[in-house]
Amino acid sequence: MMQFVFNKTFPIKMISKATIQDVPELNILINSAYRGESSKKGWTTEEHLLGGIRTDEANLSELLQKEDVTILKYTENNQLIGSVYLEKQVDKLYLGMLTVSPELQGGGVGKKLMQAAEDYARKARLSKISMTVISVRSELIAYYERRGYKSTGETKPFPMTDPKFGLPKQFLEFIIMEKVISE
Repeated sequence: MMQFVFNKTFPIKMISKATIQDVPELNILINSAYRGESSKKGWTTEEHLLGGIRTDEANLSELLQKEDVTILKYTENNQLIGSVYLEKQVDKLYLGMLTVSPELQGGGVGKKLMQAAEDYARKARLSKISMTVISVRSELIAYYERRGYKSTGETKPFPMTDPKFGLPKQFLEFIIMEKVISE
């Protein structure tokens, strides 16, 4: 895993695998970035599209116990400020829940987590990364396009009646985006 270590005058920054002990902190971080008042401090908020919570501790614990799932966490001075969900699939890596603390968005943490995800895919010998993005999130789609992701032209229904994903305030669907990773 990628690791950044600096001398005492600079903050210690590190990307590493999250463990079950990180679940409470991950839960707070992810929900703060996607939903509620705190999410409005950043540009990744879904508050205008979805009510409810983005995830909970039980869901995160369940995900971390799956053999093909890894959640990378970005810490600075032992404080969790970012994370990304990765799941090995047959021929690709699925990337989801890219999260950066709302107050720190725009500072490069998301970019570093995405680079770590690409490194992870290469190590796993997966040549493609796939993700789903809510189709009306044009600013988020543009962010991923700037990083080499392209729409496949496919869509996927949003789970409109499953509160586990949030409570939709309008009709939503996902687009599927992918990036081919070179060795």
